[in-house]
Amino acid sequence: MTIVGIGVDVVDIARFAATMERTPTLRTRLFTPSEVDLPLESLAGRFAAKEALAKAMRAPSGLSWQDFEVANDAQGAPQFVLYGAAPERLKALGIVTVHLSISHDTTVATAFVVAEC
Repeated sequence: MTIVGIGVDVVDIARFAATMERTPTLRTRLFTPSEVDLPLESLAGRFAAKEALAKAMRAPSGLSWQDFEVANDAQGAPQFVLYGAAPERLKALGIVTVHLSISHDTTVATAFVVAEC
């Protein structure tokens, strides 16, 4: 495997909360139906993950926030579920594996993505 993209993002949870409160429609624009009702800290981590994946994919145009969903595998580890144009963009970049790590505490959420071909 060869690394073809790396992305990292950090979200200030208080700022994220204020933005979500100020613009309630953001919740449904940024998150899939499976994500939208999660606690704020989880949403901040998922937003960071989506940003990190977009960076690892070289910030392609034509993608929607709804194209990326963060779910947990059987062991509870975060993983991406891709919809819309996202699978084709990964294929075009030759990406076959995406590794995701998310961490958050009381003030920040961080996500790190490694994309391999």
